[in-house]
Amino acid sequence: MSGLFSVLWGPFADFGFMRRALVACVTLGMGAGPVGVMLQLRRMSLIGDAMSHAILPGAAIGFLLAGGLSLTAMGLGGIGAGLGVALLAGLVSRRTHLAEDASFASFYLTSLALGVLIVSARGSNIDLLHVLFGTILAIDGPALYLMGGITTLSLGLLAVIWRPLVMECVDPGFMRMSGARGGLYHMVFLFLVVINLVAGFEALGTLMSVGMMMVPAATARLWTRRLLPMMALSALVGMGAGLVGLLVSYHCHLAAGPSIILTCSVLYILSLLASPAGIRAGNSLSL
Repeated sequence: MSGLFSVLWGPFADFGFMRRALVACVTLGMGAGPVGVMLQLRRMSLIGDAMSHAILPGAAIGFLLAGGLSLTAMGLGGIGAGLGVALLAGLVSRRTHLAEDASFASFYLTSLALGVLIVSARGSNIDLLHVLFGTILAIDGPALYLMGGITTLSLGLLAVIWRPLVMECVDPGFMRMSGARGGLYHMVFLFLVVINLVAGFEALGTLMSVGMMMVPAATARLWTRRLLPMMALSALVGMGAGLVGLLVSYHCHLAAGPSIILTCSVLYILSLLASPAGIRAGNSLSL
């Protein structure tokens, strides 16, 4: 029993950076999981992926202005860039015949290329790797405070706009007919997506931060059709994957970020094989 305890808890008991990484995973799971569920229910999964890359030029500009890896500067830059791309994509989709996902795809590819160009031109290859893939084992106190604040804000805003968001998922036609401000709620929700991606940016980088949002949400949808349990399960899957991924990375000497996302993927594949047949066959949503 002591040997098992040493394997499971020893790394966190012995090293402060492992404890901080675990707190970061728990915080990200709590905030990103519920947002990922709403993204999937609104059929915006690929838009979430696009947004994760759209924050890169803003983070790169923050890196440039701060002269290095400053979480505050890069986080503010990422939020500005993400919201800017969301507004531009929405404007283009309303003024042209292009769908919103096509607009996001065009802007996110431009943003990704621009961000990589800025970081590679003014920083080293190590800086570029940190921006793209994150440094979860180097998380410090200020980063944890920022993640905790974003998670608190996300859960609070989700509670406030819960009813219109769910109604738009279930019956968007009714929202339009009743004159509800669907566009306003849509932009608030995109803001939640952006800030949660920024929270995951420091830990998992721009290329993988969306993984903590979408894969646990997809896993949760395989097990339940009830919305609140789905959100809770998504958060639990994200937190559990963070714990297991950190242990795997420590004992097997692997990169922590990819280990966490791959653990999420393993849980998703196991759920595909083991989830109840009734859940797999049903597509309806229950509150």
